[in-house]
Amino acid sequence: MTRTPVIVMGAGGHAKVCIELLRASGKQVDFAIGADVDSGECVGVPILAGDANLARLRSEGYTSVFIAVGSNSLREKLAGLATEQGYILVNAISPNATISPTASVGSGVAIMAGAVINADSTIADLAIINTGTTVDHDCRIGRAAHLAPQCALAGNVLIGERTFLGIGTKVIPNVIVESDSIVGAGSVVISNIGRGVTALGVPARSRLK
Repeated sequence: MTRTPVIVMGAGGHAKVCIELLRASGKQVDFAIGADVDSGECVGVPILAGDANLARLRSEGYTSVFIAVGSNSLREKLAGLATEQGYILVNAISPNATISPTASVGSGVAIMAGAVINADSTIADLAIINTGTTVDHDCRIGRAAHLAPQCALAGNVLIGERTFLGIGTKVIPNVIVESDSIVGAGSVVISNIGRGVTALGVPARSRLK
């Protein structure tokens, strides 16, 4: 039997927000899968301890999953585990987000309340566009990247895979922030940032992670 409800992988604070996003978009969340030590409920959703529950639920007919984990690398790893077992990655998108009809949004994406995605931008699979973040025209947000609350990207910005932009980060037009990098909270990015570095400050300056 095929079920339409969603299984959420994750049972922490990020999962709470994503469960509420899923509910707001009309989806039913039956279970949250947490770590082996987790128990109880996550905003009213029963928590199942351990990833082994994923296979059991799949055998019971569940097909839809959302990966509600803040860590970029872990989110990508868990998505691989779920899709290998035949799950479909669904999106958690707030009805209070504004997304251009010409924007492209992948699978397993979280877009929080107040976010704005403008014309011809691309949000790749498993990305997080957090509360109040703005992504202007022609931006490219890589797979499993995370833009924290209140980030502001000007046009033609490229954010690489698994890169994290801290809260309040600003990025000027035509800048590239390569994969696996971290930009600290409140930074202003005015030049390209290489792969696998941490950048901080106004203007942001890179250093090796």
